[in-house]
Amino acid sequence: MGQWSHISDSGRPRMVDVSAKEPTRRIAWAAGHVRVSPSTLETLQKEGSPKGPILDTARLAGIMAAKQTGYLIPLCHPLPLDQIDIAFQWTPEGLYLESRVIATARTGVEMEALTAVTVAALTVYDMCKSVDKSIQVGPFYLLRKEGGKSGIIEFGLPRLFRQRSDPESD
Repeated sequence: MGQWSHISDSGRPRMVDVSAKEPTRRIAWAAGHVRVSPSTLETLQKEGSPKGPILDTARLAGIMAAKQTGYLIPLCHPLPLDQIDIAFQWTPEGLYLESRVIATARTGVEMEALTAVTVAALTVYDMCKSVDKSIQVGPFYLLRKEGGKSGIIEFGLPRLFRQRSDPESD
């Protein structure tokens, strides 16, 4: 097992010094789920929501959250993000979400991708909770990351975004 990067030799939390790293193109994909009752799922797919366009609102919330990740997670570096996108797919259980975040930076964008997909899912929950008390959110997980010293690390394949690094290919 590697060393804990955010813990100093004296055992205190620390922000990692990335100043010596060269900026490279970084991409991360994350996924999550929102499980709703069958009646809520049917209503959302056929009629939408009286609260407005849930998926559009969730997409905007996820994008806004990704941009704020460095301010939400104490030791996370604020990054200039080049592209953030969130995609949705209805499933028999509810909604599957994926995010993809791209940046040219000295550190990865995994936290931004995870934050985006989580806040998007929480937004769906918030907009539907008045009609469905059984909603479940999660799990949330990193699918894949590219760039930097680690190269490509894959835990699962993105289903809604192509794996290629070109965001214009989707």
